[in-house]
Amino acid sequence: METKGQLLTAAANAAIAAGGEIMEVYTDPAQDFGIELKADNSPLTQADRRADATIAAALKPTGISILSEESAHAPYPERSSWQRLWIVDPLDGTKEFIKKNGDFTVNIALAEGGRPTMGVIYVPATRELYWGAPGMGAGKLTAVGTEARFASASELAAKSAMLPLAGGPRPFTVVASRSHLNAETQACIDGLCAEHGHVATLSRGSSLKLCMVAEGKADVYPRFAPTMEWDTAAGHAIAVAAGCEVVSADNGQPLRYNKPDLHNPWFIVRRPAASTPKP
Repeated sequence: METKGQLLTAAANAAIAAGGEIMEVYTDPAQDFGIELKADNSPLTQADRRADATIAAALKPTGISILSEESAHAPYPERSSWQRLWIVDPLDGTKEFIKKNGDFTVNIALAEGGRPTMGVIYVPATRELYWGAPGMGAGKLTAVGTEARFASASELAAKSAMLPLAGGPRPFTVVASRSHLNAETQACIDGLCAEHGHVATLSRGSSLKLCMVAEGKADVYPRFAPTMEWDTAAGHAIAVAAGCEVVSADNGQPLRYNKPDLHNPWFIVRRPAASTPKP
């Protein structure tokens, strides 16, 4: 059986390789992205499909089952027997990808017993890599080109800045979605303003919102709109490894994974000192 370090290395290399496939499509001036609409009206592009195939091939040698947004999902009676699984979003933020604003990511998480215990997020447009695992902490690398590969988790950690990053004084900061700033989220932000006085806001797409809290650039990410397990699993693992919590807005319990219904409840990501009222 492969060690956690070997699995983390495999996930990181798979995410970077998938990022290479995505950027080939993204930077091709003749590419129309091959956009299709899925049953839920969300977009699917050639980049999603190429990244999904690359990750599946890279993770196959681990022998661990994969739950990917872009592949057929095993029925729950089968999935419920999986003690651990990869949860993958090969291109998170497809709308941002189509808009060409750079806020899209590759998300790979390892879940065990319903909890995400390892996560990797690669940002192809900015060449940033986030990772987190129990006992290893969480880290961020910059200037990670799509040709990069890591030989070991030790090499990955040695080249990383550990999260959260040190920073100067800043106001209490909320990160919100570029595409889903609804009335409930605004009500939460208004409540935080009443509690903390001046509150700064960041707007990011895809799983980068979880990364902003893990990195220490934001204190809270309230999500009061629909998400799926593959949207959050990798960022959840990274945030927890960086000392944050990812909990249901209803009951304050950590999000669970590999559920019969793969939708997440509304949730809150926060740094330890952050206090967030319900909407």
